[in-house]
Amino acid sequence: MNDDLRNLKPYPMVELARRKAEVAARGIEVLDFGTGDPQEPTAPHIRQALLDAVPAVSQYPTIKGLPELRTAFADWFARRFGVTLDPETEVLPTRGSKEAIFHLALVEIDPSEDRKTVVYPEPGYPVMEIGSLYAEADLHAVPMTAANDYRMDPSQVPADVLAKAKVVWLNYPHNPTGQDLPEPMWRAWIDAQQEHGFLLCSDECYTEIYFDEKPRSVLEFAREGVLAFHSLSKRSGMTGYRSGMIAGDAEVLARYRACRAAMGQAQTVWTQHASIAAWRDEDHVAERLRTFREKRRVMTDGLKALGLDVYDTRSTFYLWVRVPEGESDEGYTARLLDAGIVVSPGSMFGPGNAEFFRVALVPSVAGCEQALERWRGL
Repeated sequence: MNDDLRNLKPYPMVELARRKAEVAARGIEVLDFGTGDPQEPTAPHIRQALLDAVPAVSQYPTIKGLPELRTAFADWFARRFGVTLDPETEVLPTRGSKEAIFHLALVEIDPSEDRKTVVYPEPGYPVMEIGSLYAEADLHAVPMTAANDYRMDPSQVPADVLAKAKVVWLNYPHNPTGQDLPEPMWRAWIDAQQEHGFLLCSDECYTEIYFDEKPRSVLEFAREGVLAFHSLSKRSGMTGYRSGMIAGDAEVLARYRACRAAMGQAQTVWTQHASIAAWRDEDHVAERLRTFREKRRVMTDGLKALGLDVYDTRSTFYLWVRVPEGESDEGYTARLLDAGIVVSPGSMFGPGNAEFFRVALVPSVAGCEQALERWRGL
């Protein structure tokens, strides 16, 4: 086995599931703020669209997807971001954003070339690193901390690294800290891309969960050499459906689509019909946002009342909370776990984050209040 892969830490969500199972086995009711998989039901009309689309004879779906699906996404993107996409050449369905992000490096990286560096944020979505390791890329992690407001700035990356970069990843709204990227920094990354010629990729699956100004898309600033990755998992509560989209540079998408045909990564037809219903509707998204706003209010107020320092969150359904003075993130989260409260230690997201832990707003409002009661007893 490749040594780089053998030495990887356990995938964060797998490790959280293991810890949760240990506590549940002791007969303790678990309140899970660890894995970012909300429990709010998928909207009924989306579930019905899936059921209605299950055929009597099920045949292979196409990688390119139904024209109606690509059009529904392009129409949504125009409404949401004011960007017109060609559904024929600039939109590609995926089986969620995770596999699409993982596979991108396998398509773009040639290990025999000098230019094979992947630049990514740390902390950030771990699949960016893992997929790059499988592709035998050179890695450059950009450390982000409270000192730089978790904003990935091209001036933080040495010019010689950008010159050898094949792919640069952005992740805004940011997981795990809930921060957004201001417009000047979006423009700075576009300038860097145009200067150095790397492929600029933006993981944007949290744009529809926000508590301040609406988050932006990279495609508002450029199209050439740029891809945006979107998903219905968070926006529409469809994590189990595995439905995502890539949009952007038509030339890059054409070669990616050709490679994905060999991988067989096509959405099922019934998932595509459910996705069409989701992209066409905003009411269920607004309802989910109201729910997350309330859970965020309850948990933020409650944690602050306990004397905890909650980092200012602008987007996503995560809270980034500072570990109490004199505690370690692993030790403090282990104590919470003993009380049946699952949260993610910051060190799980990479070096330099051990002074924080992440709270995913997954349980109901009542579950949030119950967790705060247990927290007070620690």
